[in-house]
Amino acid sequence: LLSPHIPPRKLINTNLQSKAMIQPPLTIPTTIDVPQAVCHTASNGTPIYAINCPEYEVVRISFVFHAGTVTQLHPFTASATANMLAEGTELYTSQQIAEKLDYYGSYFDINIDRDYAYITFCCLSKFFAATAEIIEQIILHPTFPEGEVVTYRNKRKQQLSIERRKVETLARENFAQAMFGKEHPYGISYSEERYDSLSSEILYEHYHRCYTAERCMVVCSGSISDEVLDCTRRITNQLLSRSDSENIIMPPYDTTHSLRIPHSGAVQSSIRMGRMLFPRTHKDFIPMQVLSTVLGGYFGSRLMQNLRERNGFTYGVFSAMVNFQQAGYLAIATQVGSEVTEQALSEIAREIEQLRTAPIPNEELELVKNIMAGEMMRILDGPFGIADVTTENILCGFDNSHIQYNLERIRQTTPEEILSLAQRYLDPADLVTVVVGDFK
Repeated sequence: LLSPHIPPRKLINTNLQSKAMIQPPLTIPTTIDVPQAVCHTASNGTPIYAINCPEYEVVRISFVFHAGTVTQLHPFTASATANMLAEGTELYTSQQIAEKLDYYGSYFDINIDRDYAYITFCCLSKFFAATAEIIEQIILHPTFPEGEVVTYRNKRKQQLSIERRKVETLARENFAQAMFGKEHPYGISYSEERYDSLSSEILYEHYHRCYTAERCMVVCSGSISDEVLDCTRRITNQLLSRSDSENIIMPPYDTTHSLRIPHSGAVQSSIRMGRMLFPRTHKDFIPMQVLSTVLGGYFGSRLMQNLRERNGFTYGVFSAMVNFQQAGYLAIATQVGSEVTEQALSEIAREIEQLRTAPIPNEELELVKNIMAGEMMRILDGPFGIADVTTENILCGFDNSHIQYNLERIRQTTPEEILSLAQRYLDPADLVTVVVGDFK
């Protein structure tokens, strides 16, 4: 059967019929206008930072506690405490909490790193009062039911056992140990059997020691009305205070520069490479971010073009600057076929040496600068992204004017500076290399 005749469509705008379509001019941002967070103080001294964006009918509240893994006295306590906050409170069971949040279209998220625990709630503005009732219970009145703790520890123990069959997980854990030392709080890891020691009593101890007014800050973003601010302050006012301060003394690093972990039967090798550097407050952190982006921070990076495009060793490779409260380092990560492990290591070393011996072409550097500026604009598009960046700035001792400084510092980076940084910080003798795979 022949399809029915369809007459050609006529364009209403005759300008669109032009044979030559002109690309709009490319605009590279030179300034980033980000609102400053207004700081309020709860009665117990906890700072509450508000970023009001009334055009968005949503509210996000983040409670940031200095309760990361460096603060725990027992293995896995920090992550277990954060993840168990909503598994039962004085008024609600875990199921009731989930149902109430789901009913209002609200949600909460738990994120924990070496230094901090981030407890974040998000809801529509019109449902904030109802959601705040749940927030209060989760933050102030968790009960850590023993039955839920047993379920949690059994599940996590099994998950960790499965994860540690993967070369990627083993490489990540062993890289941290090689970088900092097996007993250092930033490098230590535990066997999955240590989950068996978790109990409701241990989680209570960590909660009462770390989830306090002195260890907390609150970041609010979205449509922050007086009602939202007053309600947030009321909840924050009830955080317990501890008069005794606790300073975490970090032991010296115990770095192992080369480590190979055999993993029989692995079809891929997981490679981690990097070196100890400095936290985000260091003057060279931003230009080192530029160098890291050149090396492996975007899809067209040097490592990606070499390992993926030219040699077909991997699907992906990346490098990044990692920031902790008291440390920072450069990390390179990839997974390659077992049979090309040595070749991949050689090519990574080749690209690092190229950065140490020849200035980067201006055209390539300008591309990287534009990519980094565009990524900053993407992250800061909306109140939630602004809140995330604000939180990071505050934890590093900055305000949001530092965002403009970052952009200007990226723009000021020159090929000569990249060469100098590579020569200073990428000496092969300083690099840590960890490989996990089948080395037969």
